[in-house]
Amino acid sequence: MSGKNATDSKSAVRELVITRVFNAPVKLVWKAWTETEHFKKWWGPKDYTCPSSTMDFRVGGKFLHAMRNHEGQEYWSTGIYKEIIPLKKIVSTDNFSDPQGNILSPTEVGMPGDWPKELEVTITFEDQGTKTKMTLHHIGIPDGVMNEMTNAGWNQSFDKLETALLTVK
Repeated sequence: MSGKNATDSKSAVRELVITRVFNAPVKLVWKAWTETEHFKKWWGPKDYTCPSSTMDFRVGGKFLHAMRNHEGQEYWSTGIYKEIIPLKKIVSTDNFSDPQGNILSPTEVGMPGDWPKELEVTITFEDQGTKTKMTLHHIGIPDGVMNEMTNAGWNQSFDKLETALLTVK
């Protein structure tokens, strides 16, 4: 497991990069990302559940996911799939939203700092036989505390993904 943060100084884009190797073939890791019944088992940091997830998994299709903490507070996100290369790559936009999928500004959901209204997430999958190397690029996360919190949240989700992969067939 490794996580690293990178900033492209040329474009001043803030980018969080996390690479993980999962003890599962790429086909199963792909399913965990692209099928709601599997996705809901791992989405969100530890102590969060995913009570709702919808995916129109095609280029131009939309997703809508919820994370719920132990106090019952929900956080919604939505986005559009921009690029899909089966078993290799998923690129999507990433926005805060309400439960109906209406995009909200980061300030409307109480996020501090300099958040753009839309972020971008790229997930790449590298087949390593019985294992999969997966790399996340989350572009637009503010520097500082929010970047650290986002990094921790993704890594906690990926810890849950490792466990959830045991049930993916």
